[in-house]
Amino acid sequence: MSVAGSAEPAPPIRVAAVPHADAYVEAVRPAGVVAVGPDAETSPWFDADHLRAHVGEIDVLHVHGGYGHLPVAALECWTETVRRLGIPLVLTVHQLREPAQRTRTRHDAHLAALAATAEVVLTLTPGAADEIAERYGRTAIVVAHPSVAVPVPDVGSERGLVGLLLRCASPAVPAPAAVVRAALSGAVDGGGRLRVLLGVPGAPDETVPGITELATAGALELVVPGAGDAAWTAELQRLHVAVLAERCGTHSRDLEVCRDVGTRVVAPSCGWFADQWSDVVTYGNDEERGFDPVSLTGAVAAALTRPMPRPADRAWRQAQREAVRRVHAQVYASVAADRVAV
Repeated sequence: MSVAGSAEPAPPIRVAAVPHADAYVEAVRPAGVVAVGPDAETSPWFDADHLRAHVGEIDVLHVHGGYGHLPVAALECWTETVRRLGIPLVLTVHQLREPAQRTRTRHDAHLAALAATAEVVLTLTPGAADEIAERYGRTAIVVAHPSVAVPVPDVGSERGLVGLLLRCASPAVPAPAAVVRAALSGAVDGGGRLRVLLGVPGAPDETVPGITELATAGALELVVPGAGDAAWTAELQRLHVAVLAERCGTHSRDLEVCRDVGTRVVAPSCGWFADQWSDVVTYGNDEERGFDPVSLTGAVAAALTRPMPRPADRAWRQAQREAVRRVHAQVYASVAADRVAV
């Protein structure tokens, strides 16, 4: 029973996020928002028939990713369906260049269609926002990448241990052996040692051709991390320095995990990694100028001379995450209200 003159509380906003279950998505989701599933590896929300059948069950559709498998024409048709149904679309641009794809053409066309349809565009760094404005004519709201990991208890870090992150075979690392050799030289020059982290199960010589001989000779160590986010966090926490190897990409979740656990990051010159965290050592590796092995060797050696960073202050990271959630809450409330008004 309601009291005369009192307003009924507003119903919670129903948000379908793509992907549905993801550490970042969960970190930015505001309290009180209803997350609408299903939780599926390939999201059904990119199926126009599913969208039409369930349009009354959501107030906002928030796309972070999960569209890379779609033909460009199919995604363009999908955005037309979104507009026709009047569903408020929010887009977070995590990557302006998708490392898993050999060229930027397909991803660029995907982003152009999504950015033209989205009511609000978000991204993670000022540099990325400037690039979005230049390439797609949209003003993006910059929200910091929130904490997605906490230090693992009883896992210590080893001073001088350099980890090269090669999570899978990728066109973004066309010459993995050259990257390994340059990182190894830097580790030796800095008085440390190199561990190559192979982020997928399988035979190391099939994942990174040409480095098993170095491992057999004792020049470096090959490690395949265990499954799950906690296992990966623990591997990064053991390092003094983590090296990101991709020559293309925009932002990095691994970088944020390193920030949370206190591991210094050596990042390529592509993208906006240094905008994410100012305490990053950069080396030359991008699609325009190619890979500069000398700069990687120098960057790793320089990173080893610096003190190991302290893990990010948990109170500060929690406050940052709450601020990011408030921005998302305001965006959702605004676009949902516009839909009701129409």
